[in-house]
Amino acid sequence: MGAYEDAAEARIAAAKATAAAADAAEKARITAMGQANAASKPLTRAQQVTANRLATSPVAQEAARTTAALKSFTAKGGLLGVPGSNLQGSTGPTGSTGPNGSTGPTGSTGPTGTPTGTPTGTDTPGQVYTAPDGRIFTDVNTYNAYIAKVKADEKALAGKSAYDILYGEFNKYGMGSLIEPLKKFIQDGLSKSELVLKLRETPQYQERFAANALRIKNGFAAIDEATYLGLEDKYQSIMMNYGLPESYYQRGALGKQAGFENLIAGNVDPITLEERIMEGQKVLKGSKDIKDAIGQFYPGLNNGDFLAYVLDPKNALAEIKRKVTAAEIGGAQLGAGLQATVAGAEALGTAGVTGKQYQQAAPTIAEATIRGGQLSSIYKQDPYTQQTAEALLLDVPGSAEALKKTKKLTGLETAAFSARSGAGAIARDRAGVL
Repeated sequence: MGAYEDAAEARIAAAKATAAAADAAEKARITAMGQANAASKPLTRAQQVTANRLATSPVAQEAARTTAALKSFTAKGGLLGVPGSNLQGSTGPTGSTGPNGSTGPTGSTGPTGTPTGTPTGTDTPGQVYTAPDGRIFTDVNTYNAYIAKVKADEKALAGKSAYDILYGEFNKYGMGSLIEPLKKFIQDGLSKSELVLKLRETPQYQERFAANALRIKNGFAAIDEATYLGLEDKYQSIMMNYGLPESYYQRGALGKQAGFENLIAGNVDPITLEERIMEGQKVLKGSKDIKDAIGQFYPGLNNGDFLAYVLDPKNALAEIKRKVTAAEIGGAQLGAGLQATVAGAEALGTAGVTGKQYQQAAPTIAEATIRGGQLSSIYKQDPYTQQTAEALLLDVPGSAEALKKTKKLTGLETAAFSARSGAGAIARDRAGVL
């Protein structure tokens, strides 16, 4: 049985005892009046005084109030004086409201009878004050002090319960210590908005959500806690899906994922993060030639820290893509034995050539470069370079001039050997490839 039920039963037992005493007193009064009536005589002054005293005694009035309260309790099923009870007060024998804070038997204001208020007015000699838990007082000041203590205890208990619930919820995210500085404020009953303000002022909160200060510094608005945590979850999910090392998303004190701080501060959305990781994977999971090209083109961006480079919001995604494409083209050039320069690779990338396209064309480019160089030397023509072959086969700026030069060399070769070889030893198709 709970504390409220125990208190209710104690009150009921006390009320029954009081009612029994009052009943005996009432019977004595009726008997006295009956005896007087039987003798057809009015009550003597002494008998009248006694009868009046019995009728207006605190015991009789408390009995009447208790009887009505018991009826209400039985009918409504509420707990006497307990917060949440449906007992709102009962009517006494003279029409005055009972222990919920209205006029007492002599017209003075009585006790509230609940821990949510304090009685006012002066004490009445002989008045009985009953607390919600059944305790009875004859002194209004003592009663007031007790009710005030009950109220304070209930408030503290409610605050402790709220703290425990809030602590449990935050602790699921490893942030229980964020709530500890707020314990007193929660127990004091501060409103939700006041608690939020207090929370955001704590050093623990500012450490846990440090990216918000950086966002403001970077010209972005701070985000709420739910959005912040949601971004962390999405970042982690993406990184896990792409097999990134746990060091990129591991949690530290307060559940903080320090690896995400710059991403949130830089306003990197999950879609953009995934694009960055995909670009990084092209190098990290690419061929040795691509890794060599990155190191050659961009000293300092080696295989070990390239992922950190693509994840840094300070490095624009467009710039990252430009460098990755150049590295892929450069890797294909190195793999085919061609010359690889950062300027040449970046120029091809700017012209729309992808690493995959260059890789497919690389063998033909290498062959055309070698043979074109030989023919241009034999026939004393302008040098036929790798860039000429690239322009011809990849259809980039300069392709028309490259086609003209290729056809001229093909024509010279055909004329020189037509008698012996008919169509020409190295004649190509209509595209003019050597």
